[in-house]
Amino acid sequence: MGDPGADESTSRPGSPDEEGGSSEDRPLLHQRLAVRELLDTEVSYLHMLQLCASNIRGRLQQLPQGDLDVLFSNIDEIIQVSSRFLHGLQETASKEEEQVYLVGKLFLEFQEEFERVYKVYCASYDQALLLLETYRKEPELQQEIQSIIEAVVPQAGPSGLSFLLVIPLQRITRYPLLLQRILENTRPDASAYPVLQRAASALQDVNANINEHRMRKEVASKYTRVEPLSLRERLARINTHTLSKKTTRLSQLLKQEAGLVPRTEDKEFDDLEERFQWVSLCVTELKNNVAAYLDNLEAFLRFRPHECDLDVPGGSVEQYSNLARDLQCETFLVFKQRLEGLVWRPLCSLAKALVGPQNLIKKRLDKLLDFERVEEKLLEVGSVTYEEEAARHTYQALNSLLVAELPQFNQLVMQWLGQILRTFVALQKDLAEQVLQRAEGCVAQLPHHHLSEPAFRKLVEDTLGQTGNQLRVYQENFEKVLPPPTAQPLLPGSERQMQALLSRYGPGKLYQVTSNISGTGTLDLTLPRGQIVALLQNKDTKGNSNRWLVDTGGHRGYVPAGKLQLYHVVPSEKELRGQAGPHQDSQHRTPEPTPAPVCSVPAVTQVVAVYPFAARSSHEVSLQAGQPVTVLEAQDKKGNPEWSLVEVNGQRGYVPSSFLARAPSPAPWGWTLPS
Repeated sequence: MGDPGADESTSRPGSPDEEGGSSEDRPLLHQRLAVRELLDTEVSYLHMLQLCASNIRGRLQQLPQGDLDVLFSNIDEIIQVSSRFLHGLQETASKEEEQVYLVGKLFLEFQEEFERVYKVYCASYDQALLLLETYRKEPELQQEIQSIIEAVVPQAGPSGLSFLLVIPLQRITRYPLLLQRILENTRPDASAYPVLQRAASALQDVNANINEHRMRKEVASKYTRVEPLSLRERLARINTHTLSKKTTRLSQLLKQEAGLVPRTEDKEFDDLEERFQWVSLCVTELKNNVAAYLDNLEAFLRFRPHECDLDVPGGSVEQYSNLARDLQCETFLVFKQRLEGLVWRPLCSLAKALVGPQNLIKKRLDKLLDFERVEEKLLEVGSVTYEEEAARHTYQALNSLLVAELPQFNQLVMQWLGQILRTFVALQKDLAEQVLQRAEGCVAQLPHHHLSEPAFRKLVEDTLGQTGNQLRVYQENFEKVLPPPTAQPLLPGSERQMQALLSRYGPGKLYQVTSNISGTGTLDLTLPRGQIVALLQNKDTKGNSNRWLVDTGGHRGYVPAGKLQLYHVVPSEKELRGQAGPHQDSQHRTPEPTPAPVCSVPAVTQVVAVYPFAARSSHEVSLQAGQPVTVLEAQDKKGNPEWSLVEVNGQRGYVPSSFLARAPSPAPWGWTLPS
C-alpha cells in the first residue's frame, strides 16, 4: 500500500500555518478535528457504558433480574465490541499520515458486529421504556432509582435511567454523521476518499437494517401476543372497520379460489412453512406420548402389590416385597420427578414457544390478502392511501421476518427436540441400571440364581406351561356350568295365566320380562317386570330379530328381545314329595331349560356353589356364591339331573345342578427346580 494519507498531511497544531489558516489547510484541519471528535466521544461513550453495566446495574438489586435483563439487554456485548473498536481507533493515532484511511477501514471491519449487537439492543429498547413507565407509577421505587442515577451520573438530570438507556441508540446513529464530516473534509482525489465513502454508506446501511429489524420485531410482538379474551370482549372489538377488512379478505380469497385473480406464490416461504408445520407436529406428538407415559407411570405407582398380605411367610415372596417397596418408594419416584423436570416441562415450554410463530404465519396470510389487493389497486389507479401503504409495509415486514428467522427457529426446535429425546433415553437407562443394582442382592438369594440363562428360560417355560394347563382345566370346568338366567318373582295373581300359557305353548316357549317395557309403537306391548309371556316368533315382519312377537295370554304384540329371559318352572310340591306319578299334568314338572352342557355332580359329594340362589319354596334351599355344598342326590325324584338334593348349613333342599361345580385341586405354590 502506498502512502494514502500523504496528500492529506498538514502541519502540526500550533504551527504558524494553522494559525494563519490558508485555504488549502483549513479542510485538513477540520478533517483532523473530526477524527479527534470521533476518538474523544468514543472514549466518553465507552466510559458511560461501563458505568451502566457495573455501577448502576449492580446497585439496582431491588429490581427483578428479568427487568434488569430487559433494561440493559446485551450491553455487555456492546462494551466488548466498543472496547475493541476504541483500541483500533487509538492505534490509528500513531499513524498520523494514513489515519483517515485506517479509520475508514476500521469501520468497514466492524460493520457486521455493529449491526449484530445494536440490532438486539434497539429491538428491546421499546420494552425497556415500558418498564420505566411502570416504575414512574411507583413513586418510592422511582425515587430510589433516581437517587442511584444521580449519585453515579450527575449529568443525567431528571431524565434518570432513560437518559442512559438511549445512549447506545444515539451512538450508532452518530457514526454515519461523523464519517460524513470526515469525508466532507477529504479531497476527492485522495486515496482515503473511496474507503471513507464505503464506510459512510456501510454505516447508513447498518442503521437502516437496525430500523428494519426493529420494525419487524414490533410487528412480531404485536401479532404474537395471545390475549385471553372472553366472548363478550371479542364481540366488543367487532366494529365496521373490522368487518370491512374481513369481508375484503374473504372476497379476495374467493376470487383466488375461483381463479379470477392470480395467487402470489412464494416457494421459499412455502418450504419453510411446511418444515415448521412438520416440526410442530413432531413436538405435539411427542408431548402427547410423554403425557400418556406419565399417566401410565402414575397408574403403575398406584399399584402396590408389596402392601398386600399374601399370607406366604418368608422366602422369595418376602424378598420380592422388600425389593418392590424400595423401588416403589424411592427409585420410581425419583425417576418420575426427573422425568417431569427434565423432559415434560421443557417439552411444554417448547410447545408454548411454537404458538408465536404459528400466529405470525396465520397473520401473514391475512396480510398477504391485503397486500395483493393493494398491489392490484396500485396497478389500476397508480396510487394508494396511507392506510393501504401501511398494510403493504406490514406484510413485507412480516414476510421478511419469517423468511429470515424461520430457518433458525426450525433448527433450534430440532436441536431442542433432539436434546429432550436424548434426555429421555438417558433417564430410561439410569432407571434400568438402578433397578438392576437394587435387584442384584435379592436375585442372589433366590433358589434359581445359579442357573444359566438357557436353564432359567426352560424353567420359566415349563412352570408357565404347568400353570397354563391348570388354568385351562379350571376354565373347562367352569365353561361346563353355564349361568342360568336369574328368575324374577311372579306377579301377584299371574300363576293362573302362567299355567294357561304353559299348557298351551309348553315350557320351552315361556319367557319372563326382566325390566319394565313401555310400548312406543302401535303393535308394541307395555309390560311390567316379572310378566310371563309366550314366544310366538323371534323376529318382526321386517325380519328384525331384536323385536319378538309374544302372547301374554290376552294380548299379542312386539317387545324388545333383550328384555326377555327364558323362564324356568319350579317343581311342584307333589313332585318333590313323590306323591305324583309321571302321568300328571305338565304344570307340576320342571321344564327343560335352554340346552346347555351340564356337569354331572356325583352323589354325596362336596362341591361349591358357583352362583347365588334364592329359595322360592320350602322345598328349596338358598345358596351363596362360593359356599361349600354337600350333594346328597344328583337328581330329583323323577330322575331329572337338572335339580340336585343338597345339604347346606344343616338344611336340605333342591337347587339347580347348574349352580354347582367341583373346583379343581389346587396346585402347590412356587417353582420347583429341575432335578
